[in-house]
Amino acid sequence: MAELSNRKTGIVAFVLLYLAYCISYIDRAAISLALAQIGKDFNLQAADLGIVISAFFLGYAAMQVPGGWLSDRFGSKYVVIATIVMWSLFTSFTSLAWSLTSLIAIRFIFGIAEGGFPPASIRAIAELFRKDSRPKMSALLLSSNYAGSMVAPLIMAPLILWLGWRHAFNTIGIAGVLFAVIYFVSVPHLARIGVGPVTAKPRAPMRELMKNPLLWQLMVVWFGLSCVNKGLDSWMPLYLLQQRGLDLKTVGVVAPIPFVMATFATAIGGWVMTTFFAEREKYLLIGSSALTGIFLYAMYKAETITMLIIYQSVVYFFKSFVLASVVALPTKLLRDDQIGSGVGMVNLGGQSAGFVAPAIMGFIVTGTGSFDAAFGFLVAMTAMSVVVAATINTAQPKLAPKPA
Repeated sequence: MAELSNRKTGIVAFVLLYLAYCISYIDRAAISLALAQIGKDFNLQAADLGIVISAFFLGYAAMQVPGGWLSDRFGSKYVVIATIVMWSLFTSFTSLAWSLTSLIAIRFIFGIAEGGFPPASIRAIAELFRKDSRPKMSALLLSSNYAGSMVAPLIMAPLILWLGWRHAFNTIGIAGVLFAVIYFVSVPHLARIGVGPVTAKPRAPMRELMKNPLLWQLMVVWFGLSCVNKGLDSWMPLYLLQQRGLDLKTVGVVAPIPFVMATFATAIGGWVMTTFFAEREKYLLIGSSALTGIFLYAMYKAETITMLIIYQSVVYFFKSFVLASVVALPTKLLRDDQIGSGVGMVNLGGQSAGFVAPAIMGFIVTGTGSFDAAFGFLVAMTAMSVVVAATINTAQPKLAPKPA
């Protein structure tokens, strides 16, 4: 009976974590869909809009490691709830912006508020599932990133057209706070009641993790692919509007299509890694990064919208294998009490790209008047990931041996 109860708790918690991730991506994608209206209201250039987007990711990246440490120290539940409430409030506060400076400040604090959620959610997986299941379940959870990104234009584009961008932000912010209440009521404090197999061990200092070369390599690989991830997520709606001549309604229909492939690839990524690339994960990272760059080049050279969306879908498919692998590997190799902090370190690289890529692309577009060079920058980032992935050795001893 206890096992059945624990299993039910695990299923409920996993589903709610999945939904929370979807909500977080709807909230953050809203700014990209509203860029055209915000730019018009505040008379902003592409470089200004790039800074607005990047401000979120600067705060988001800064909270990755602290968020992981807090979830390792106190358990995932309280960190998850606090982050949901805070990011929802600052989603609503975005509607109060009155200038470029206020918008940048609100988005930066919004990023800090949401930044602790990814490592806390992976820590929750460690509390819910056995070690041999964690890579697959972590990857499955991360597929929610793209499910949320897929749903976001379908929800936000009509809301923005119907309510205007300010009221649209208020609406989704209120929905997030209500969801946090549901999570608080439905999910017990897992680390305390012992639903998962996490056992108490001496706390590992951060310096122990920072000495592991594999974590740094994964961080750089994910930084390169995240430049593609964050760059396309941030600028594709405006690119389709301005360079390809689509209207917002059409963008709301075609923009979600590539995320279908990304959702599928991320969901199976942990299974593919553990089934076909055990101890050879570097080859999955090398191949996926290289194919991402090849199809990215084909995407921005495509002459028709149909081919552009097809190539973008393939890009999202292969880059999602990288996401699944770089997050699943720490859950496979780290001690239970290090998982939150370790994932936070790796994700620091990815989220730093969210600060760098949109801003660089914005300046490139402003300086050249075209997106071609901006997309060339993203292709160069995939090449960097291929080179670094080739140096990885996942057949090495465990990252953090158990203490005697």
